[in-house]
Amino acid sequence: MNAKHEGGCACGAVRLRVSAEPLEVNLCHCLTCRKIHGAPFGIYAIFERGAAEFIGETRIWESSATGRRHHCPACGSPVYLAFEGVPEVEIPTALFDEIGLYPPTYEIWAKHREPWHDAQGRPQYDEAAP
Repeated sequence: MNAKHEGGCACGAVRLRVSAEPLEVNLCHCLTCRKIHGAPFGIYAIFERGAAEFIGETRIWESSATGRRHHCPACGSPVYLAFEGVPEVEIPTALFDEIGLYPPTYEIWAKHREPWHDAQGRPQYDEAAP
């Protein structure tokens, strides 16, 4: 696979490559993302599964009935999120080696956003995007 962009977890045990542009990029304020990232939100670039390659073992946490969050077993970094039956993977944008690749175009679960957060004109949805 020719890598368009690469990245990895904090310790380097898990690496990733993507070969296409993301289908979309969102900023998520849900309570699960807040806790997983230890931050007020997570930002995810969403790719077709076939466009993303992961090298290294991950630990899986079933965060919902269909959601599977993959983390590095060594450092705990979130690596990607996949939903059963959905042909996409959601990769936290902070994992990429390059900075500023994928700015979010909309925000979800905004009912949990910090009051000081400025959406900079992005559409916001109280829950998941329609």
